[in-house]
Amino acid sequence: MVKQWANLVWGLAFFLSIQVVQAHESHHEPSASQLAVSVAVDHAGRVLLAQVRQGQVWVSASDDTGKHFSTEVAVNPAPMQIAADAEARPNIAADANGAVYVSWTEALKKNHAGNIWFARSLDGGKRFETPYIVHQHREQITHRYDALQVAADGTITVAWLDKRDMLAAKVAGKAYDGAAIYYAVSRDQGKSFSPEQKLADNSCECCRIAMTSKPDGTVAVLWRHVFEGNERDHAMAEISPVGKPVLVRASYGHWKIEGCPHHGATLAVGEGFGYHLAYFDGAGDKPGLRIARMDGQAWVTSPPRRFGDTKRNAGHPALLSVGDQVWLAWQEHDHNGADIVAMASSDGGRTWGAQVVIVHSSKLDYPQWLYLQGQATLAVSSADKGLQLVPFTH
Repeated sequence: MVKQWANLVWGLAFFLSIQVVQAHESHHEPSASQLAVSVAVDHAGRVLLAQVRQGQVWVSASDDTGKHFSTEVAVNPAPMQIAADAEARPNIAADANGAVYVSWTEALKKNHAGNIWFARSLDGGKRFETPYIVHQHREQITHRYDALQVAADGTITVAWLDKRDMLAAKVAGKAYDGAAIYYAVSRDQGKSFSPEQKLADNSCECCRIAMTSKPDGTVAVLWRHVFEGNERDHAMAEISPVGKPVLVRASYGHWKIEGCPHHGATLAVGEGFGYHLAYFDGAGDKPGLRIARMDGQAWVTSPPRRFGDTKRNAGHPALLSVGDQVWLAWQEHDHNGADIVAMASSDGGRTWGAQVVIVHSSKLDYPQWLYLQGQATLAVSSADKGLQLVPFTH
């Protein structure tokens, strides 16, 4: 009997320890991950790769569609703690003149505190100038989960989650849900940024921000927002040189959850109507991934369409849109490993083709799309084969 009780106590302690670990991991501090990379295509058709190793961001380039990459170049000369895991990772982009831009989040020692860093290379990534912090606000608080967008006119926009307003409200004894989204803009090829501005209050605390831009230079931002009643749906806004951004609601799942679900959305420009958006919605008895179209004038969202296998934890979608061609990819995983699944539409997202498994591995990063040599190409970092570039031919 004593032995049985001992076994029961040990088993209960083990169970509780697992629960504590899982609860902690649901909001863990990001650590460097070799899987969490970022890719982009520059003006010459080269694939640019940014990844983190030993406290530095490293950039390399491939001119043969990812078969071989150049010698890596360190972006930040002094190592620092860099967020590079899942929703948070360095970002890389290029402009039409051959400049390469990188942004990343430095994770400070204070819990959840961070700074957003930026660096540029004017020679195609051969050498990076001295990095600097984008925002002028320098208190050790949350400035994290940065997103980077370079518009067709060369304007650079960096956006991030920021808790300065939440902390100010707390000092004043006022309620404040979530964090805020701030952004800064550069119109001199990243030599400097204008003082940051607030895009919105009450964003979710740790879902990645999605950004895209239209041919006229307008930058669109999509994020998970905390609406009244703690409903964590999506909101979006446009940033342009003229006028103040206006927040519009983009999804109506009415998902009530105490905490951030770590499921960022994705956004792409539509052909002649506005935007495509894909996201995870946990509301109701059928949680899972959704894709919809957002009208760019009336700001009305089409009825969302479900996709992905919820039994295999489908999540973390990626979108690519070129004219009426739209490509959608996402991650699924279970005890047998992880898959990247994709499907395509040739009529602007009105109808979709079959879902196809593109990559399988024991562990995979989230999918990213590249438009490479006139073809939609999936970029996926895997545990067994490293970075894979797979043309979507279905």
